[in-house]
Amino acid sequence: MTILTLGLNHKTAPVDIRERLTFGPDVIVGALRGLTEQTPVDEVVILSTCNRTEMYCAIDGRDTEGALRNWLGRFHGIEPQLFAPHLYAHEDREAVRHLLRVASGLDSMVLGEPQILGQVKAAFQTACDSGSAGRMLGRMFQHTFSVAKQVRTDTAIGSSPVSVAFAAVSLARQIFSDLSKQTALLIGAGETIELAARHLHQHGIGRIIVANRTVERAHNVAQQFDGYAIALTELASHLPEADIVVSSTASPLPVLGKGVVERALKQRRHRPVFMVDIAVPRDIEPEVGDLNDVYLYTVDDLQGVVEEGMRSRQQASEQAMEIIEVHTEEFMAWVRSLDAVSLIQDYRSNAERIRDQMVERAQRHLAAGKPADEVVCQLAHTLTNKLLHSPSVRLRRAGREGQSDLLDAANELFQLGSGQDATG
Repeated sequence: MTILTLGLNHKTAPVDIRERLTFGPDVIVGALRGLTEQTPVDEVVILSTCNRTEMYCAIDGRDTEGALRNWLGRFHGIEPQLFAPHLYAHEDREAVRHLLRVASGLDSMVLGEPQILGQVKAAFQTACDSGSAGRMLGRMFQHTFSVAKQVRTDTAIGSSPVSVAFAAVSLARQIFSDLSKQTALLIGAGETIELAARHLHQHGIGRIIVANRTVERAHNVAQQFDGYAIALTELASHLPEADIVVSSTASPLPVLGKGVVERALKQRRHRPVFMVDIAVPRDIEPEVGDLNDVYLYTVDDLQGVVEEGMRSRQQASEQAMEIIEVHTEEFMAWVRSLDAVSLIQDYRSNAERIRDQMVERAQRHLAAGKPADEVVCQLAHTLTNKLLHSPSVRLRRAGREGQSDLLDAANELFQLGSGQDATG
């Protein structure tokens, strides 16, 4: 059986192509069934995210790539020639290696990001529920989850900050060891603020307040993370509550001045405040950094943390690839063993059929009154001849034709000329 992966991602296709080829939750089950019914695939898992659409298939035949490409076009109502140049295809070993890289975060837009593993698990579970994942893909995906866990455990692939928002939260965790007792005030409602809110929420922040010029936008961000929204005009009244302040607006002028922060510190009785100004131009007056009990970082301060994080993750990715190479070969060894299992089963079935025939003949001879010792000797003699007939004929032919490789294989298989006792 062949393993085939066909797909595209953020490296090979622009966003407008990726958007047109995604599978939403409402169509994924129908798509899985359509693939198994309308193409030569026996098993299939579809992984569809904002950055990739991939079909992992187990097939018995060949020429499946074209059938999958045409099916993908029909399903989404797109001519295949529009997206075909953006597709990649991997078979067997390369398909396994690709899945291990994807699940470990090595193929992501942000190196080492952890969300993709959950998405891979969800895709596999959907395939299992729909009946499109069988023995081959089941073993491959379970193997993948184990390897991805090992990569996370044995390397630093996900521990170093690689975004400004991640770096800000990492620094906050160094200052406040227990975020569950802290309140974060996030100023702005753009992508960076949303990402910071996500990281804070994942690390158990006690409360989140989102301030924005448009309260509705602040509310859209806050509700995702059990926070609440305020207008920028309310900053002064809520600032004393904040242990962590992250600001990223498009304001041409600072939104937090030294005087406002001084008053907030007095109300806080000088409990320390961690502030991160990600905006360009700055949202927080530089003089705020001169105040006691304020730890103020700018985007330039964090950039060094981000660059160091990228270097650290790159080194970790090299370690991760060593793990992946080992486990790719481990899985392929299991796949190769399936051929041997089938061969052994056939060989045993043939031997057992001959055995049953000989036993039945012996029982008839015993019933006819022949001496038991004569029947046993005849049974052993006939059974030996029948079991050895076909291999003997084939080996004699190999000798005549000079097929030394077959003779060597037989010698290895039957351990002939090794001096070993056949019963040992």
